[in-house]
Amino acid sequence: MRYEIKGDTLPVVVCYLENGEKMITERGSMSWMSPNMKMETTTNGGIGKAVGRMFSGEKMFQNIYTAQGGNGMIAFASCFPGSIRAFNIRPGQEMIFQKSAFLASEAGVQLHKKVASGLFGGEGFVLQKVSGQGVAFAEFDGHVVEYELQPGQQIVIDTGHLAAMTASCQMDIQTVPGVKNMLFGGE
Repeated sequence: MRYEIKGDTLPVVVCYLENGEKMITERGSMSWMSPNMKMETTTNGGIGKAVGRMFSGEKMFQNIYTAQGGNGMIAFASCFPGSIRAFNIRPGQEMIFQKSAFLASEAGVQLHKKVASGLFGGEGFVLQKVSGQGVAFAEFDGHVVEYELQPGQQIVIDTGHLAAMTASCQMDIQTVPGVKNMLFGGE
């Protein structure tokens, strides 16, 4: 598969598939495609996984698009102003995305919902783990700033601003100390 990410404010990723290649996406993410793309709606893992996706705030069903009878093209556009990023997923190179960031992926990529959850300062905190083999596309609202942390290096991030991290990163959720800070500080 080849791909191009186009646009700045409301980006789109255009994927060029060879005959038989497949893309997975959540319902409603496809923007346009060549006429030889076949769509199949599935629970993609059985009813148990579908119900798990529903309870974590995601869509129960996923769509699988397959190029048939020759090469195909399919595009997935962002739902909001921001950016689309591509991640090369493979064993040992899994990623963790913020809730609802998953846009689409090659068929060899698996999406696992609800890695961490809770209510922190009024914000729900649900993450998605992406594993398997292939390219995964994620959409993020606003501008993304990347940091490459060295072993042992730390950074403090508000839970609402974590876009993505490698699965090897460790995270510790902490409250802001002090009653006045917690009640009136907004963090």
